Amino acid sequence: MTTAALPTTMRQIEAREPGGPEVLALATGPVPQPRPHEVLIRVEAAGVNRPDLMQRAGKYPPPPDASPLIGLEVAGEVVAVGAEVVNWHVGDRATALTNGGGYAEYCVAPAAQCLPWPAGFDAVRAAALPETYFTVWANLFQHGRLARGEAVLVHGGTSGIGVTAIQLAREFGARVYATAGSDDKCAACLALGADGAINYRSTDFAERLMELTGGAGVNVVLDIVGAPYFERNLRCLAMDGRLVEVSTQLGSKVERFDLLKVMQRRLVITGSTMRPRTTAEKGAIAQALRERVWPVLNAGRCGPLVYATFPLAEAAAAHALLESSVHVGKVMLKVAG
Repeated sequence: MTTAALPTTMRQIEAREPGGPEVLALATGPVPQPRPHEVLIRVEAAGVNRPDLMQRAGKYPPPPDASPLIGLEVAGEVVAVGAEVVNWHVGDRATALTNGGGYAEYCVAPAAQCLPWPAGFDAVRAAALPETYFTVWANLFQHGRLARGEAVLVHGGTSGIGVTAIQLAREFGARVYATAGSDDKCAACLALGADGAINYRSTDFAERLMELTGGAGVNVVLDIVGAPYFERNLRCLAMDGRLVEVSTQLGSKVERFDLLKVMQRRLVITGSTMRPRTTAEKGAIAQALRERVWPVLNAGRCGPLVYATFPLAEAAAAHALLESSVHVGKVMLKVAG
């Protein structure tokens, strides 16, 4: 089913070639058509995320069956549904984890990867949810098995992932420690609910964490930095601790480490990426979010922190801001509405 008189072309952001933010430009392209299990969303807002920067630079190519356009999360109105879609209808407001194509006026997404706007949310806040909430739920609570009464260290506490992780960990009864790159950002982590915050530029985070925890360490470390933090992350873990890698911003290759440290304390080293997962896997995460997290958002707790919003045509400026790392929370694009 489709709304009447949909256009055949739309505004979209294209990367002319791999490179810096300046390669992004406004262009015109065809409105995509939903496949049987997909919905077509008239995009009102889209999120800007680290994987977008990597795709623009030519380091994170989209899957073969995905849109070549950048953009992994959107919110807007459903304007068409595929033949096999039964739980979404034209006129519904949806926020979606897309497989690509979010930087455009229209975007298709698998119906299983869509969720309703939480109560009281506008399009920008709704679009700020999918990428970080899917990632944090899958990694911190599923792979990392963070439980009530445990403690977690969240690296990059003022990133989109960090803000989400701090809030959800506190909401579900964990003690939270975070790292950030300035005293002001550490203060922001504390305001979000962290029990302690460490300026990694001025302090050895592993030493300070052990001081804050009385030598006990934490049960889970959620890391976005990668190889340079690896051994110190292991030092931060308590017995049966879990190190969860969700990004490797400063490198992925650890040259060597002592396996006895893992064996003696029964540590688990895990991690994942989101984009290569199947629709069924992402749909299962969406269902868990709908059951466990959406009631929290509907009640007015947690929720994204939006730092800045740019018009679609200024996607290059949004990328430059995200790369600067001065932001606290999410950087967004306003597309329509």
